[in-house]
Amino acid sequence: MTPTLQQFDDRDGDALSRYEYDASVVYAADIGSGSGSDSDEATVDVVDGTVMVVSGDEQADFEIPETGTAEATINNGVLTVEVTQ
Repeated sequence: MTPTLQQFDDRDGDALSRYEYDASVVYAADIGSGSGSDSDEATVDVVDGTVMVVSGDEQADFEIPETGTAEATINNGVLTVEVTQ
């Protein structure tokens, strides 16, 4: 079972922030600079409501709890997922 972004937050403490706006919800998670790999090598993609983060040989998947169009980016070790409703 793929964890949701809220379950990621429950598992990893205060690593996840959720912001609600009029037409969107934004999640921001500090995923760090990567363990043993350069954070610039991390890639992120959204497929069918699942965020997939790949860094080196490691992959993490998270389901997005909201419905809508999702876009994800990684910048300086911060994963940002914006869901436009």
